[in-house]
Formats: sequence, C-alpha cells, structure tokens
Amino acid sequence: MAKQSSVTSISIGVGLATGLYGVSFGALSVAAGLDIWQTQVLSLLMFSGGSQFAFVGVIAAAGGAGVASAGVGAAIISAWLLGIRNGFYAVRLAPILKRVGLAKLIPAMLTIDESTAVATAQKNEADQVKGFWITGIAVFVFWNLMTLAGAILGDALGDPSTWGLDAAAAAAFLGLLWPRLAERQALAVGAAALVIATAATPFLSAGIPVLLAGISAVVVGFFNWFSPRKGLGK
Repeated sequence: MAKQSSVTSISIGVGLATGLYGVSFGALSVAAGLDIWQTQVLSLLMFSGGSQFAFVGVIAAAGGAGVASAGVGAAIISAWLLGIRNGFYAVRLAPILKRVGLAKLIPAMLTIDESTAVATAQKNEADQVKGFWITGIAVFVFWNLMTLAGAILGDALGDPSTWGLDAAAAAAFLGLLWPRLAERQALAVGAAALVIATAATPFLSAGIPVLLAGISAVVVGFFNWFSPRKGLGK
C-alpha cells in the first residue's frame, strides 16, 4: 500500500508542477495574438507543452501579417518537430500499456515527457501502468486549468519567470531523471544529449536540437558501450 501511495503522490506532484507552467503558456499565447478559446483548444488537443510554446513563439515572431501567410505553416512545423519525441516514447510504453487498435487513442494523447518518465521509473509493471495513467491525467487536468487561468489573467501576471513557473516542469522532470544518472550508460546519454542540445539550439529551429540529442541515446544504446559488464560492476 505504501508503494502504491508513493506512485500516486509522485504522479500528482509531477502533474501539479507541470500544470503550473501552463499559466505561462496561457499568458504568452494571448500576448501572441490568439484569443482565449484558441489558446485553450491548443492545450486540449495538441497537449504537448514544448510544441505549444514553439507554435505560439513562431506566431508571436511572425506578427499579424505573418500569421495570415507563412507564419502558421512555420508554427506547425516547429510544433511538429518537437512533438516527434512523443512517438519514440510510445515505442517504449507500448509493451507496458498493451493497448491495440482504437484503445491506443487515449493513451497516445497522454504519452508525454512526464507520464513516460514516471512510468519508466517504476520497478514493476503494475506501478508503471499506474504511474502512466495518473501522471498523464493529472498533467492534462492541471495543464488545461492553468492554461485557462493564464489566458484570462494575461498581463496581470507579469513575467511568468519571476514566479519560477518557467522552471517548474523542468525541475519536476529532472527530479525523476536524477536517480537514473547513477548508472554509467544513463549518465553518458544525459551528458551527450546535454552537449548536443546546448550546441545546436542557437543555430537550429525549435525541435531539431531535441531530435539530435535523442540520437545520442540511440547510438549509446545500440553499441551498449557503457552497460555493466559481468564481473566489472558499474
């Protein structure tokens, strides 16, 4: 019972921390020129924080004239590039969730950074499934509520970064990742991804640095360079 409570509390805590960041998205989206309902639809249907921020960022940079022409196309491409990562998460989660056909639709909607991180951090399959569902639902609910709050309050909030909301989701995700960095292979992947993403971000469009960083996990995993060897420990 204690273990189940732990998974539940972690899931809800991550959902709340991530949801608070939705205030930033709501405020920024309205400032970029979208109305409250357009902002809310993005959170309800796109439901991918990085992709949503990329979308409104391009819209804001393009301005009114850009939105009516090439701005929307560029915004969609940026959002799509960042959203590709969720497809890789689905490959990892498919053996855990065991859904087929139309039954995949709802879990596909909830396959995000946070639900994947909580699920894969658990030791047994029952907790993995529970962590996925509770985290995904918690993030969805809190994210949409806070998106609406941010869109309504708008400029009254000021700069969201002054409240630390811009770091809430990243801090929660890092907390889930940190215990895994005790393993050499995970540490190697994290370090390589950090270097690649940091070097590429100033020069490439949103989404591409994330995909390039992901290549480090594929390469390290394929060659299995840093996995423990028998008799050698970690």
